[in-house]
Order: sequence, then structure tokens, then C-alpha cells
Amino acid sequence: MGANTSSPSHRFSLNDRSRKPHKAGFESEISPYKVSPLIVEMKKKNQWTSRFDALKDTNKLLVIKFTAKWCGPCKSLEPKLEQLAVKYTDVEFVKIDVDVLKSVWKEYNLHALPTVVFMKRGQEVDRVVGLKLDEIEGKLHKYAYSF
Repeated sequence: MGANTSSPSHRFSLNDRSRKPHKAGFESEISPYKVSPLIVEMKKKNQWTSRFDALKDTNKLLVIKFTAKWCGPCKSLEPKLEQLAVKYTDVEFVKIDVDVLKSVWKEYNLHALPTVVFMKRGQEVDRVVGLKLDEIEGKLHKYAYSF
């Protein structure tokens, strides 16, 4: 497997908000509702609720990436998730900024970022905390094709 990515440098506590956001330089060019063509960024509670309700009665896997602008490992995870979204076209990928949708991240009892939550039929089936790319891909493959 990959390198040990559970060190503190690969995840941040949600209590550590003193870090300044990193500017990628192109953020203003991105649509307010899209991270990529295949990862939808949830900006409003009703947008999230509608998406969740539409999927909870299906067998489609929902992958939620909880992130924050100040989280360096979250930014590192972004391109990998985009690659996985291209590969797993039958999976729904969404991104939730914990500073934008505070009520949603509180529902999921998050303590560190990035956190990737895997949902099926409205229920959490698994989660990965930290920048653990091999583990994320393994769980994605496992749950994308299970019933």
C-alpha cells in the first residue's frame, strides 16, 4: 500500500481553523456549484437535502468529501477524487465545505479533515479520515458494486 498518511500533516482537526486559506488562483473561475464536471459542490442546505433525498431510495453510492478552504490535505485530495469520479461514473460525488454547511458536518460528527463518507440507501456504510488515497479507492470499489 501507500505511505503512512495518518500523520497530523495529512489531516487537520476541525478545531484548527487558525490556518489561512490557500489561494489556488483559479477559484473565482469555478462555478459556485461545481468542483469539477463530476463532483458537485453543495453550497446550500436545501441543495444538499434535495440531492440526499433523491439518492436515499436508490442503490447508488454517494461519496461525500468534507473539506475546508484552510485544509491543505483536502486540496491534495481534490485531483485524486476527480480521477476517481471519471473512473466510477455510476457513483455520485459531492463536496461539502464545513465552514459553509455547518449543520451538515455536525450531523456526521466529524472531528478531522479531510473526511470522505460513503453512503448507500441513505445510510453511512463507511468513512475515511485523512489523506489515505489507497483506502478511499478500496472502499469506493467495494461499495460501488455492492447491493
